Amino acid sequence: MSKFTETMFANAHTSRNGMTTGDPHAPVRHTWKEVYERARRISGGLAAAGIEHGDAVAVLAGAPVEIAPAAQGIWMRGASLTMLHQPTPRTDLQRWALETMDVIGMIEAKVVIVSDPFTPAAPVLTERGIRVLSFEELLASEPIDPVETHEDDLALMQLTSGSTGFPKAVCISHANVVANAEAMFVGAHFDTNTDVIVSWLPCFHDMGMTGFLTVPMYFGAELVKVTPMDFLGDILLWAKLIDKYRGTMTAAPNFAYNLFAKRLRRQAEEGQFDLSSLRWALSGAEQVDPVDVEDLCEAGAPFGLRREAIVPAYGMAETTVAVSFTECGVGMVVDEIDADLLAVLHRAVPATKGNTRRLVALGKPIDGLEVRIVDEDDNMLGERAVGVIQVRGKPVTKGYITMAGFIGAQDKAGWYDTGDMGYLTEVGDIVVCGRVKDVIIMAGKNIYPTDIERAATRVAGVRAGCSVAVRLNAGLSRETFAVAVESNDFDKPDEVRRIERQVAHEVFGDVDVRPRNVVVLQPGVIPKTPSGKLRRAHALSLVD
Repeated sequence: MSKFTETMFANAHTSRNGMTTGDPHAPVRHTWKEVYERARRISGGLAAAGIEHGDAVAVLAGAPVEIAPAAQGIWMRGASLTMLHQPTPRTDLQRWALETMDVIGMIEAKVVIVSDPFTPAAPVLTERGIRVLSFEELLASEPIDPVETHEDDLALMQLTSGSTGFPKAVCISHANVVANAEAMFVGAHFDTNTDVIVSWLPCFHDMGMTGFLTVPMYFGAELVKVTPMDFLGDILLWAKLIDKYRGTMTAAPNFAYNLFAKRLRRQAEEGQFDLSSLRWALSGAEQVDPVDVEDLCEAGAPFGLRREAIVPAYGMAETTVAVSFTECGVGMVVDEIDADLLAVLHRAVPATKGNTRRLVALGKPIDGLEVRIVDEDDNMLGERAVGVIQVRGKPVTKGYITMAGFIGAQDKAGWYDTGDMGYLTEVGDIVVCGRVKDVIIMAGKNIYPTDIERAATRVAGVRAGCSVAVRLNAGLSRETFAVAVESNDFDKPDEVRRIERQVAHEVFGDVDVRPRNVVVLQPGVIPKTPSGKLRRAHALSLVD
C-alpha cells in the first residue's frame, strides 16, 4: 500500500476529527471514519462498473460532502481522479460538453461521476457515449476494501487553469502528494488536535482539491468546507464560519481577501464576528498585492484579525500545490525596490525613495523543494537578480497528459521551469514579479501587467479585480499595451470618458508609459480561468 492511501485510511480509523459541510443552511458533520465507510461503498460501485488499478475517473460534483468520499473511493480502486471544470448558469452546455469530451478522451476516463447541481449535464455526456454514474447509485453499492497501491500511482490528474479548449492535466502521484503534504504540515506548524481548517475553495482547482481537501483527509484534520457559490452568495459567510467553528486556518487568492475586506467594512458591525482564532490565512494562487493585504488587516482588526496571521504564499499544480509560504507568526513581509532598476537592469535593488515598487516576499521553499533563478540561457543568477524561477524536488510532477500524449515537465537535472519571473532575497525568500509570457517590453524596459492592472483599479467606477493589461505587438521592437476594465457605468458615455482618462493617467503615473488604448466594458466580460485568474492572452480581442 502506498504511504498516501495507507496513512489516509489509518487516520480515518483513529482520528476523532471530520468534515463539516452544508453551511449555512443544512450543516452536517461526518467523521473521517464515516467518510471512509461511504468511500468503501463508492469503491464497490466503481468495481462493479469495471474500474481497476491504474484507470482514470472524472468527477463533476459541487458538494464537498460527496467529493470527499468519491475521491477516497477512487483511490481505493487504485485509480486517478480528475475534477472536471464546472459549467455555470451562463455556460453554453453544448460547447462545454465538447471541451469536456476532449478532456475525458485525453485522460482516457472510463466513467464520469456526476452529482448535483450538475445532473442536467449528464444527458449531454451520455449522448456522446460517455458512461455516467451518479453519486447516489454508487453510494447504494456493496462496500469493498481498498486494493494495493504504489508510490508511483497517479492520485490526481489536475487540469490546469487554462485547460478549456487546449486541455492539459498535471500528473500528481501518491508520492508527490505525501512529499508536499508533509512539508506543508511542518511549515504551517499544523496540530491535528487543535487546528480547524475553513475553506470555500473550488475542488476543481489545485489549492481547493489538494491543499484543502486531500491534505486534510490525509492527516485526518478537522475541516469545514463549503462551496464557492456559497461564498460568492454571501462573502461574510467566511467570517461566520471562522467565528462559529473557531477556525484557525484558511486560504484564498488575493482577490477574495479584497472582496472580504470590502464586505467587512460595508456590512459588518464591530464585534459581529470574532476572527481572533485565525492564526494562518494563506494568500496564494495569484500575485499577492501588499495594498490589499494591508487593507484586509485594517478592515479585519475590529474583528480580532491579527496581521501576523496573514501568510503570503507561492505554489502551483506542478509542485502538487505549495512551493513556499512565509514563516508562521511573521505576517506579510514587503520588499520595496527601485522600480527603474528593476525594469531596465532586471535587478531588485532595495530603495525607499523615488520610483519604487513594493513586492511581497513569499517565504523560503518548503522542505523537499529547491528553487533557483536562471537567465534566458539557463545560467544561474545570484540574489536579487531577476530571471525565471525554476523548482526541483519530490513534490514536482514528472509531466502532463495532453491531447498529444505525455509531455515531461522536468529537464535532465530535474528542474521545472515555472514560467514566472522573480528573484531571491538575501535571506532566500522568493519574490515573484510576473509571468514571462505577459511581460511587456518597451524601450528595453520590462513592464509587468500586474502593475498596470493595480493602477487601473484605483480609478473610481472600475470594479475591483476587473482590469486586464493586454500586450500588443508582442515580440516586435515596439511592443505596447492596452487596458480593459469593467464598470457598472459602461453604458454612460460621460462616465466612460472619465474612466478612460483617469485609467490612462494612473497607469502613466505608475509605469511611466501611456496605454495605447483604454476600453471600458460591462461586468463579466473580461475572460478569467475557472479559478478566477485573468486570461490575458484571451483578452486581446476586447481591445482591438
